[in-house]
Amino acid sequence: MAKRNAEESKIGDVLKEFIAVNRLEKGLDKVSIKEAWHNVMGDAISKYTTALSLDRETLFVSLSSSVLREELSYGKEKIITLLNEEVGKELVKKLVLK
Repeated sequence: MAKRNAEESKIGDVLKEFIAVNRLEKGLDKVSIKEAWHNVMGDAISKYTTALSLDRETLFVSLSSSVLREELSYGKEKIITLLNEEVGKELVKKLVLK
């Protein structure tokens, strides 16, 4: 059973501690990067996105349009910067478009 603290704590602090203790951060990062992709790229590009996966610091994006894949490949660095700003930390260092 978990140890109980006598003092009051903010719920945000309790959740952060729970996530750290149970090592859930990697899973939450995968979910947050998918949300960030949708927010940054918008509906037009999201509907051509068939799969997203984050493996270490590399984001793999599968697209159903080869034309769109080519177009996005020119702005990889900008996309990486926007995604990292959206999630609030540096999760993505490399972007692979498939």
